[in-house]
Amino acid sequence: MHIFLAGGSGVIGRRLIPELLADGHDITATTRRRENLGPLRDLGARPVVVDVFDGAHLADVVAGAAPDLVLHELTDLGDFDTQANARLRREGTANLVAAARSAHVDRMIVQSIAWAYAAGGATAVEDDPLQAGSPIEFMEELVRSMPHATILRYGMLYGPGTWYAPGARLAAEVMAGRVPATQAITSFVHLDDVVAATVQALTWPHAAYNIVDDAPAPATEWLPAYAAGIGAPVPPQADLPDGVPRGRGASNAKARAAGWRPAHPTWRGGFPRA
Repeated sequence: MHIFLAGGSGVIGRRLIPELLADGHDITATTRRRENLGPLRDLGARPVVVDVFDGAHLADVVAGAAPDLVLHELTDLGDFDTQANARLRREGTANLVAAARSAHVDRMIVQSIAWAYAAGGATAVEDDPLQAGSPIEFMEELVRSMPHATILRYGMLYGPGTWYAPGARLAAEVMAGRVPATQAITSFVHLDDVVAATVQALTWPHAAYNIVDDAPAPATEWLPAYAAGIGAPVPPQADLPDGVPRGRGASNAKARAAGWRPAHPTWRGGFPRA
């Protein structure tokens, strides 16, 4: 297929390009910065600079690419700016869906998250409701308006190039003792497994899938193990602030039934080791 990869210069996009090319696909990859054109070209993609908030230009670019599929891997988390990322999920996705429709592209795969489910006691499955009114709910509804939509709800991403890599932002906060271990539950997924699942999802039935490992856990379990793996001090223990939900893990049974087998089935084996 000819794939329009929105977010080609991101940590996932850069890893996806060689894998998609190896499967015989042709890639047009977007970036917001001209300095990324060379690296994307070196990976084998056809790079293009576009601002997803410029709807008219985006529509022209997608039409010119004439893809079979739009792969939405856009995020805006470089500065820990959740508001910027929320705007991208709302306005950026709306523009990308409109551009795809205008170019007569009927299929989209989108990066979502596995921790946006509404509160509940059981491990979340794909049919459970999302947090009402959240940017994730809004984004997914936009993508579902496409004739064919696949939603990949990634767990908390770790591995090379992520916040959890040694020396990266989250690692630095843990090294400084500024991340407390609470009862908040997280479902993780290694970057390698996200890339593998995303490539495989090109052949899956159109639906939502949790792309997470087998071992959702509270921070009281995973954070001390992570801290030890990067040589950080034992994290302080803390209660969750009043009104902050404990969260819930997500089940990967549906993705496994589709054929996905994570190389890192638990964070215990995938986290860095001192």
